[in-house]
Amino acid sequence: MTLAPSIADLERLAEQAFLALPDAVRANCGTLIVRVEEEADAETLTAMQIDHPYELTGMYDGVPLTDKSVADPVPQTDVVWLYRRAILWEWVDRGDVTLAELVTHVLVHEIAHHLGWSDDDIARVDRWWE
Repeated sequence: MTLAPSIADLERLAEQAFLALPDAVRANCGTLIVRVEEEADAETLTAMQIDHPYELTGMYDGVPLTDKSVADPVPQTDVVWLYRRAILWEWVDRGDVTLAELVTHVLVHEIAHHLGWSDDDIARVDRWWE
């Protein structure tokens, strides 16, 4: 019997993907934290108007760099959340990418939000769904 990749496995893939990014992108991430959880919690799903946790593979939680100010009262920690079960579900459902490729895609997509890109901006350079 083969076990599904664990949270630790996805953390390793995310770390490898992060380290493979260009130096300038990594530098702009500053203190960004990447966390892997089993799935998004009910509060997050409700806030994002998502019905099922397998519909959310990742999320950026923070203030995009383009909106940050030194006048902000207390800086919020910026976090990229990767959701293990949703990523695995998409990986199996697609069947045409490696798990490393999918983790990289989700991570880069969420980092793009940290950098201030909208979903439309990201779609112009990453047409992943095609």
